Amino acid sequence: MSKLGHTRLKIYRTVARQLHGLVPCWVCGGHVDPEDATLEHIQPLSEGGSSHMENLAITHAICNHQRHARAKNEGAQHPCCDTTITPTDVFR
Repeated sequence: MSKLGHTRLKIYRTVARQLHGLVPCWVCGGHVDPEDATLEHIQPLSEGGSSHMENLAITHAICNHQRHARAKNEGAQHPCCDTTITPTDVFR
């Protein structure tokens, strides 16, 4: 397992333990299953963020990949649930 994969699993298990098995997606708030979990940089690396654990959050893979594109479209439909989000919801 890669170092990033190990970090993702460690963060996922920590959050699951703290929240009694429910791991919310940082973007949409829905439950993230372990096989769908990815790490999201809260403050992007391109904006001076780091890869330290304080700047990483668990997200659905689809939320992670579509986060920035969605932010440009006000009121876009969320890809993994029926929630409508706005850019201020995405970049909290």
